[in-house]
Amino acid sequence: MTAHRPLPRASRRRTTALGVSALAVAAAVGLPALTATPAPAAAAPAPAADLASRFTLAVLPDTQFYSRYSASQFLPRYGDDPFHVQTQWLADNADELHIPFTTHVGDVVDQVGQAGEWQAADRAMSVLDAADMPYSITTGNHDVRNSADTVFDTSYDLAAEPYLRTFPASRATGQPTVESGTDRTGLSQFHVFEAEGQRFLSLALPWRASDETLAWANQVIAAHPTLPTILTSHEVINIATDGLTAVDTAYGERLWKNVIAPNDQVFLTLNGHFHGSTWKSRTNDAGHAVTQVLIDHQMDYEGGNGYLGLMEFDLTNGTLAMQTASPWVTWKPTETLTSYDQPLLDAANQRYSVPVDFRTRFAGFAPDFRAGSADEPPLIERARQMLLDGFEGAPPVTTELPGGRADHTIVDGTLAWWRPGEQETGTLVPGATVDDVVGDADLTRMTHAESGSSTAQDGDVTVTDEAHPLSSDGAGLCFANADKAAKRFSALTSPGDTAVDRATFPEGYTIETFLEVDPSWTDGANSWSKAIVRSGNRSQIGVPQTRWDWTASPAALGISNLKEFQWTEVTADPSKGDRTAWSGEIIPGRWLHVALVNDVDARTTTMYIDGAPVLRNATDTGGQTVQDGMPWLFGSDWVDDAATNGWNGCIGETRVVDHPIGAESWLTARADLDALTVDEPGTEVAPTAVTGSGHPGATVTLSGAVAGSTEVAEDGTWSVELAGEDVDAVRAAALVRAAATGEAQAVQSIGNRSGAAVAFAVALPDDADPTDPTDPTDPTPTDPGSPGPGDGDDGSGDDGTVTPAPGALLPGADGPDAGDGTAPDGDLAFTGAHGLGVLGVTALLLLAAGTAVLVRRRLGTLPRITPTEQ
Repeated sequence: MTAHRPLPRASRRRTTALGVSALAVAAAVGLPALTATPAPAAAAPAPAADLASRFTLAVLPDTQFYSRYSASQFLPRYGDDPFHVQTQWLADNADELHIPFTTHVGDVVDQVGQAGEWQAADRAMSVLDAADMPYSITTGNHDVRNSADTVFDTSYDLAAEPYLRTFPASRATGQPTVESGTDRTGLSQFHVFEAEGQRFLSLALPWRASDETLAWANQVIAAHPTLPTILTSHEVINIATDGLTAVDTAYGERLWKNVIAPNDQVFLTLNGHFHGSTWKSRTNDAGHAVTQVLIDHQMDYEGGNGYLGLMEFDLTNGTLAMQTASPWVTWKPTETLTSYDQPLLDAANQRYSVPVDFRTRFAGFAPDFRAGSADEPPLIERARQMLLDGFEGAPPVTTELPGGRADHTIVDGTLAWWRPGEQETGTLVPGATVDDVVGDADLTRMTHAESGSSTAQDGDVTVTDEAHPLSSDGAGLCFANADKAAKRFSALTSPGDTAVDRATFPEGYTIETFLEVDPSWTDGANSWSKAIVRSGNRSQIGVPQTRWDWTASPAALGISNLKEFQWTEVTADPSKGDRTAWSGEIIPGRWLHVALVNDVDARTTTMYIDGAPVLRNATDTGGQTVQDGMPWLFGSDWVDDAATNGWNGCIGETRVVDHPIGAESWLTARADLDALTVDEPGTEVAPTAVTGSGHPGATVTLSGAVAGSTEVAEDGTWSVELAGEDVDAVRAAALVRAAATGEAQAVQSIGNRSGAAVAFAVALPDDADPTDPTDPTDPTPTDPGSPGPGDGDDGSGDDGTVTPAPGALLPGADGPDAGDGTAPDGDLAFTGAHGLGVLGVTALLLLAAGTAVLVRRRLGTLPRITPTEQ
């Protein structure tokens, strides 16, 4: 099926109908705030130096949740859905952004058999049809009736495929492109579109293309031997657990070996499916680079929050740039906006530029390829201005990687906090425990006899040092070889009689954990398995009889047969039955943070995945009903009064709090290192210790007039003690430094993260005179004294030589830097002097220099201690 027609460059000027505008804010979680000046109502013409031959390729990533929740959630709340707003914005701005073509990477809908979802998808894509904007679209695994990896497109019952009813071959060949066509199934399509005086081939392949389809793809490329080719498929590359690095996949390798690598014309691939964004460059058989791009935001807020890709081709300057943007965010009413609503995502994997010398890259098959007229300004910058102009939203949520195990929040009302990082890595044998670091609900691995699994092995449960990047614990508890058919599983259990076991959460709760589904997960062996369970039997706690789950546990977090996380709970009123929250599809092999927040006032339990609330949450719920004496289980389900169906994957640190808390207090948040206090030491020349409060486990470092470091204790207090056996001598030696400045600083840090410095002053007493040899604290001038302890080696030189520290020279004197000699952790060193008999020598020097009055400084007016943040 092939259609041919010329493609005129018609002028389709439109008025933007989306009311977009923006205050420049950070778009990506974990990045510093982005600042920008709101664009003027009409952008000024670009300087000639900025003009180039440019066009924009629009990329629509997985739209499945927009289609699924269009009628039930988006339309009732907003009056429109993100999918429709995306295509309308592209249509309205096609000329302004010079968009000749749009691609959809698949997963058009979520549930293939739901007609309403196809209607929502048709409504959205029809906007492009009506605007004469050509596009390609392809199937994802959610768009076909059988998405098994071993079932290929040519095996489908094509007459029964809903996709082909909404997007038949005739719709593909009816696109206003130079040429278009489909394979015999109608699931694969190609288009030739024109941009900047050149023609490009777009080739869209379906979920699990057969050998026949791959042969067809090669024939299409061969029939257009001079055209640069963009290949779109739902799966090509994946993203690593770090959320940044691109990795190859088995199916992507099939496409690479059979179509991409052998055909030098293929210079760009686009795919979705795997949650996140990334790109890589790979060398084909001709020795040339192929840019491979992944973009998928379905696990973000509101199922993707309307993010799409804008790829700018700069043919003059040789760059291929990506900007992730959301016209949906700027379209939504201001009063509905949250911190998740950022119009632009600017992380390195969401906004980037790839150098591509198009003329050189295409020289082997298109020697006549040339850039068009240099008359277009930077198009991504124009799109940013359009989206940011006047937009006022909430500040973005930001996160930082932890500096160490102590880099976490501390929350009042924490009932239990299980941290696997307390254990040695390796096998966790039956009878071994995982500590509850705040209470007495340690988890103990059940023996095989206790669990009821005769097939379980000791090595099925291990402690690993792999974890979610935002988990400060940095460890996980992994369960391997779980198989419900073979009844192989393992479990850990709490005591059953502790506070967290009895908790019914009348004020609500927050349960947080980190989960990973193992790549070996299968529906047959692991569907409906559970990671964390409040064990018991619903039939015994007042739950009305139901067809399903009547003898299941009161509350459980697990995974469905469709790889969705499910939270199920019996509310405080068991007569209402259970309430559930569901995520979207979970990609195995990736750590995810899961937060379950029960707000009794709002009557909701909301599931958050990596910070973003899911679309299907529990309502009309508050608190829980549990069975007396029953423990928490980690690693298996509990049904019919017995453990069963084990978790295939890992569980990280898990915390239970007896009230709802926000993201700023979650396990993904960091310790407030600015929350450091220094106690007032008074007007002593030098205190015997400097004390204060800080974050437990953090390091407090002092510098300036005093120096030293210590770790904050579990109760949040810290103390840096004075070093040296002769306290009076060391205190007297400090007069030199204290008289000169008296200033010191304290900084709190964990690993490579530090808080703001807190300044304080060590004051001299009003009646102190360091030049008075009769002062009882002064040593005899001829007494060399004894050295205070230090980490450094003993210095060289004759006795009696004074070597002040850097910045602590005697008034009016010049001299070299001091040698090494820092005090041990927990000890306080006065950095102004390290010598012996220093007071007598100092007095002589001061008198000789005529500067005794400076040392005499009456510091009664000096602030006794005035901590200030710097």
